[in-house]
Amino acid sequence: MSPAPADTGTLAFVESPVQLLNVLEWAHGWARAGGGAPLTVVVLAPHDPMTRGQLRRMAELARDEGHTVRWEEARGGTTAPLRTIGGLTPLLRRAQRVVLGDPFSRYVQLLLGLSRARDLVVVDDGTATMEFIGQLARGERLVRWHRHGAGRGPRDLLFAPFAGAARRRLTPGPQDARRRRTVALFSSMPVEVPDGMVVTANDFAWTRSRFGPPRLTRTADIVGTSLVETGVVDADRYLTAVARLARAHGATRYFAHRREKAGKLHRLATETGLEVVRPDLPLELIARRGPVGRLVLSFPSTVVHTLPLALKGTGVRVAVCDIDPTWLTAHASPRAQGFLDGVTGTARDVQRLPGARPEPEPGARTKDPNTPVEPDS
Repeated sequence: MSPAPADTGTLAFVESPVQLLNVLEWAHGWARAGGGAPLTVVVLAPHDPMTRGQLRRMAELARDEGHTVRWEEARGGTTAPLRTIGGLTPLLRRAQRVVLGDPFSRYVQLLLGLSRARDLVVVDDGTATMEFIGQLARGERLVRWHRHGAGRGPRDLLFAPFAGAARRRLTPGPQDARRRRTVALFSSMPVEVPDGMVVTANDFAWTRSRFGPPRLTRTADIVGTSLVETGVVDADRYLTAVARLARAHGATRYFAHRREKAGKLHRLATETGLEVVRPDLPLELIARRGPVGRLVLSFPSTVVHTLPLALKGTGVRVAVCDIDPTWLTAHASPRAQGFLDGVTGTARDVQRLPGARPEPEPGARTKDPNTPVEPDS
């Protein structure tokens, strides 16, 4: 991997392909606005093979744009964190601007504490950005929305000082000429930022300029979700809902989320007849490159906000299927239903589908499932 230049002024930390995509979108807009030299992207590599594969493909695209990529095996053994932090400390000390994709990440929170940068930029990490902004505005500790309960284990208590320091760094505060600092958000999510935070809309201009327009197929595609893997949604209910969506809308392909387990996907393909596709890039790029269905069906997730932007002007319709409360597991966070409803309710330029409920009793009157869905007013 290419070493980071010694004089880098902007340092970006990413742990997922979507984060790196949004860093590239931010850098594209920053350059068009008269920004400086290409940035250095530090990939804090995860263990998951699918995520690593997509990150390597995204790293190639970042290098093609002139950016430097530094790949860190940050989780490669007991000594890896110390080695990673030690190697990055000089860069952190020199960086004037830090761009980060996951403010919930303990790794990022720790590295943020070593930085002297006055300019901080948070780019989208999917729908988690909505929860981050909400917690920041309410002055709460940063906790991922799908974590169950409010308890704090020994590791949480041990890390609490670093997490608190990171939250304070990310909270806009009073500024003066001597200690001026900025906290900015680059997002495609519908959020209301705290006073003092600068927000810039991500319209996926880089994606649209580099890929497509796609060829459209006559069938529909379904976008997978990792809600089963995170313990939010029951697997049997989820597979039943996918099967009913496929039948109702003539879907033939299922684009798997990078965190979906192989066993679940094998069962899904067997029970639904859908072709399971494992994308090698974030779905926004896959869909823009094509081919893609004229109708894309999704459950509440990031793509109901991002795909309409990435596919603007192509004629593709995006529809979102609500998560029925009966699908939630006993282990789901009490915040899960409200958060998922918020993801769906705030999506723009999408059609709204009710949760795929059980088949009606014989003789019951119901709407034809093949009737085209009209957009909500």
